[in-house]
Formats: sequence, structure tokens, C-alpha cells
Amino acid sequence: MKNLIIRSISGLVYATIFISAILYSAESYTSLIAVFSAICLWEFNKIIRFKNFIPFIILPLAIYYTKIIASEKVILFLLLITLICFFQLIYSLYQSKKSEYPNTFMDKLDLGIRYIILPFSFLALLPFINNGYHPYVIIYIIVLIWTNDSFAFLVGKNFGKTKLFERISPKKTIEGFIGGLLFSLIIGFLIGYYSSILSIFNWIIIALIVSIAGTFGDLVESMFKRKANVKDSGTIMPGHGGLLDRLDSLYFLAPFVYLYLHFLM
Repeated sequence: MKNLIIRSISGLVYATIFISAILYSAESYTSLIAVFSAICLWEFNKIIRFKNFIPFIILPLAIYYTKIIASEKVILFLLLITLICFFQLIYSLYQSKKSEYPNTFMDKLDLGIRYIILPFSFLALLPFINNGYHPYVIIYIIVLIWTNDSFAFLVGKNFGKTKLFERISPKKTIEGFIGGLLFSLIIGFLIGYYSSILSIFNWIIIALIVSIAGTFGDLVESMFKRKANVKDSGTIMPGHGGLLDRLDSLYFLAPFVYLYLHFLM
């Protein structure tokens, strides 16, 4: 009971800070993403045992450069190298547990940039569409993540029989994944129906991306934690673990949604 109370309070504080920053202004949102990304980078560096300050110099430059200075061609280039990294990590999920783990300085630096820094840069860019800041784009994406995670858990717990990635995440099931996906599509339809930001079709596509990429994001982070033999990425959120544990789906799906919104839609 005590742990449930601590978990609830911690989650409420996190949600209040995040949503307030999103709604207050574009600057407060970008600043909070910069802080979140620094914390997640610190947690990830602990997981891969990388003790170096260089990524923390690159981090603010990447976030603010992509937002203020970079051209569309530079953005597309950074997006492609981020997605290549993500597809490599997804591929590694299907390999044996003896798959290669970053152990050199350059490997760890490269992974930190492509797995943490660049995805958070695209998360910072995500609500900026047609030169305007649209905070509810992020709010609705968070709602879709919550929907996917909640119904994946509920369906998986009650009807799940076939393991999705037992070696990486023993509790996830294919039935749960399908349940989360279906309910995400329903919520995506409702968001599109009642929202004037994007069409119903676009929100359904985004819901599809959120469900699939978000699930892979959670699995990839679980893979890193299993290789490091740790349960949580940190202790900053009592009852929840680390901030990386809370944001793994969001920053992993951000480049995919950004690609759709700005280059495919």
C-alpha cells in the first residue's frame, strides 16, 4: 500500500511538471526536454558504463541547433542516421543474448548520440508544425502511449498466452500488443474526430506508429538493462525507477512520428 501511494505521488508530480511545461510555452517545453534528455543521458551512461562529459556538451548543442539553426537537409540527414541506429537496435532484439555490446569509447559515444541525444532533439521539434507550436500534438501522443501501455497490460494479463519477446521482457505478450494497438487506433480516431490539428487519417497513422515504435522503444531499453543486469535505469522517480524508464517509448517513437509529420504526411 505504501509503495502504491509513493508511486502515485511520484507519477502525479511527473505528469504535472511535464504537462504544465508543454502547455505553458514553446520555450518551457523545449527547456524541459533538454533537462529530461540530460537526466536520461546520465542514466543511460551508467547502464553502459560510460564515464565521460563529452555527450553533455553535445546534448544542448544538438537540441537547440536542430530547433533554431538547422536546415531541412540537415534535419533529414540527422533523422536518417537516428532511424538507422533504431533499426539496428530493433534488429538486435532478434539476435541471441550474446549480441555485441558497446565497449569502446567511440562505440559508447556514438550510441549515446544516436540513441539518446538525437531522438530527444526530434522530441523537442515534434510539436512545431508549419512554423507554429502545437502543444496538444505532444499531449495527444502521450495519451496514445498511455492507452497503448494500459490496454497492452490489461489484455495481456487477462488473455495473453503467446510471449512477444520472452528473453527481453517476459511479461509482454502478442495478445497484449494487439490489444494495445487496437485501442490506440480507436483513441487515434477519436482524437482526429474531435481535434482540429490533424485529420482522422493522420491520427490513426500516428497511433499506429506510437503503438509499434513505442513498444520497440520499451523493448530496446529493457535489452540494455538486461545486458547491464539492472532492473531500473535509475531512482529519480520513487516507485517508478528512472526517467529513462518513463520516457523510453516517447523518445524512441519521436523520430518516426517526426518523419511522418514533416516528410511523409
